[in-house]
Amino acid sequence: MRYIKIYVVVALFLVSCKTTKETTYQAKEQSVSVVQNTSNIQGGMWIPSLLEGMNEREMQQLGMKMTAKDIYDVNNSSLKDAIVHFNGGCTSEIISPKGLLLTNHHCGYGAIQSHSTVDNDYLKDGFWAKTIDAELPNPGMTVTFIKRIDDVTTKVFEGVTEDMDEALKMKQIAKNISKITKNAQKEDWQDASVKSFYKGNQYLLFVTETFKDIRLVGAPPSSIGKFGADTDNWMWPRHTGDFSMFRIYADANNRPAAYSKENVPYTPKHYLPISLDGVEEGDFTLVFGFPGRTNEYLPSVAVDQIVHVLNPAKIEIREKALAIVDKYMRSDAEIKIKYASKYASIANYWKKWIGENQGIEKSKAIEKKQNLEKEFSKKISEKELVGYKTLLSDFEKLYKEIERVSLARDYWIEVAYRNVELLNATFRAYQVEQAYKRGGVQAFEKARESVLNRYKSFYKNYSKTVDKPVFEKLVKLYADKAPKEYVPSNMEGVDVKTLTKSIYETTQFTSFKNISELMSGTAEEVMHKLNEDKAYVFGKELHRMFFEKMNPEYQALNLKIAAIQKKYMKALMEVFPNKRFYPDANGTLRVTYGQVRGYEPKDAVYYNTTTYLKGVMEKYIPNDYEFDVPQKLQKLYESKDFGPYGENGKMPVCFIGTNHTTGGNSGSPAIDAEGNLIGLNFDRVWEGTMSDMNYDPAICRNIMVDIRYVLFIIDKYADAKNLIEEMTLVHPKK
Repeated sequence: MRYIKIYVVVALFLVSCKTTKETTYQAKEQSVSVVQNTSNIQGGMWIPSLLEGMNEREMQQLGMKMTAKDIYDVNNSSLKDAIVHFNGGCTSEIISPKGLLLTNHHCGYGAIQSHSTVDNDYLKDGFWAKTIDAELPNPGMTVTFIKRIDDVTTKVFEGVTEDMDEALKMKQIAKNISKITKNAQKEDWQDASVKSFYKGNQYLLFVTETFKDIRLVGAPPSSIGKFGADTDNWMWPRHTGDFSMFRIYADANNRPAAYSKENVPYTPKHYLPISLDGVEEGDFTLVFGFPGRTNEYLPSVAVDQIVHVLNPAKIEIREKALAIVDKYMRSDAEIKIKYASKYASIANYWKKWIGENQGIEKSKAIEKKQNLEKEFSKKISEKELVGYKTLLSDFEKLYKEIERVSLARDYWIEVAYRNVELLNATFRAYQVEQAYKRGGVQAFEKARESVLNRYKSFYKNYSKTVDKPVFEKLVKLYADKAPKEYVPSNMEGVDVKTLTKSIYETTQFTSFKNISELMSGTAEEVMHKLNEDKAYVFGKELHRMFFEKMNPEYQALNLKIAAIQKKYMKALMEVFPNKRFYPDANGTLRVTYGQVRGYEPKDAVYYNTTTYLKGVMEKYIPNDYEFDVPQKLQKLYESKDFGPYGENGKMPVCFIGTNHTTGGNSGSPAIDAEGNLIGLNFDRVWEGTMSDMNYDPAICRNIMVDIRYVLFIIDKYADAKNLIEEMTLVHPKK
């Protein structure tokens, strides 16, 4: 494993927006600030149905030539109709009239892996369907369209009064949300859900449409799609062709349907034309997608706890697990295939947390939040806003109370749920036992069927050889470093090496065949067998600690913190009426706008906006799993055979912009001033990974694959001209 240290100089810039609002914060415009310069109007993740007004004017000042209705329109075709939530975690976009989807290679990684074997390795060699019939189905994969967004804040707060305690408020809100979703106007095949914004001060209804027949169409080899792998992850300059292609299939009525050979390619309401003209410094960029979660308005005490207590523990756990998995992946091709997707997932946030901590520390973000809080305290005193007077002291008290249980909870999640696979398997079985205790035989049967289906895919990519040393290392770490009151008695003073040997020599939890036998029989027989298995008995104590002590304590305190955070969010908007406050990301559809811009990460260093294929060759290390380059790509570079996709004899690969992105924006389209596709978002620069808590337009940059590199790989490298022919290629600058 490679370790890279980057020293980051970052400035904190608290970007915000002021909403015109009623007392329930029903936004009619997301901002009413006066724009001073373009650096002040970049950042934020904006609700697409609320762009008219200031957001529209800001985007046009940055160079956009569209209107807000071109981006989001319920009654007419608009950009939103080409944007889909990809498999619940990423974003993708439609790029042809036949439902062709483009997303990141790392978003499609699990599907590509599932179709791969040692003899037919699509991760290594790539995959390209030259005909419709060759496209590969992916059971369980979904994509979701947003059909409509409605403000339902007033309805959500019906019957909620200030004299209620927080639990009663949440119960009434949940009851109202259930009623709203049940009565939402929608088609039979559509769904409805309500999401909270501004920390619970605003609620929006989303009507959605989910398609369930999604087929793999194309993917470059990992040496292109994952070039640079973990060393280059979160880094700039970047040279990764991080893309893959799928297709949506629908029934004869163009509606969602389960997989069937009778299904046909989906006909979209809108798809994105593709620009061949490239980008240059200062060009407008719009990123449209489903960012996962941000926390821009946390108090300083919360950020301090994340940086100095929680992140270091999680980083250490993942670092130890990754070192073990990496060793086995490098020495065994079969293990490499099995663990490729899991390793990438674990490594991703391990490295992100490291960069996040460095960015917060170097930027003095905590100190600057403290300064904001001093100003906040002064203003509430001047304005005699008595209801807000104790907010900051309440935060201090509650975060002190929650620290140890938060740390313990992170230890359980990282050790028992995420990184020790055997313990994760026992957790699934523990859920079956709990279902039996609560609901009897009928609940047991349903839970057993569900968990066996999970186990089927779980054990396909499981290696006892890899998991055993991970168990030994991480269980010892948990026993030694987790807060003692949350360490089960069966972990106290135990010889972990001996325990590991005993468990892995006898347990049935190391293969699908054995676990299937263990889970066979009547409910009582299964319970008896489970509680005779050493792995299950050991894991059960950990899981019981989590569910009976750790999580209830955490949730009770977190409910109190959420109530204070909601009030604090409302107070910030009231106390600082001229600041801009955009809603934190919460997995819903958002627009973020900016420009193509380089940046200065530290003194005397400036990063340009664009990388080229030349940089791929400069990083090339033969047979290295991170930096190998396919022979055909080398030949295309040497002959300068770039087709219509090159630029002045060079082949662009990636570019950066000031768009405010986070996890979930992977695969989001980068769209130009006129609504054409110019790139594919896939990462952020390491200096700016702190943007989930602190966005700064001076240094936070998102990384995008240049769409011309995508087309070059499809056309010249893969010879998949059938896919190029589906697309609409345009020259907006000419």
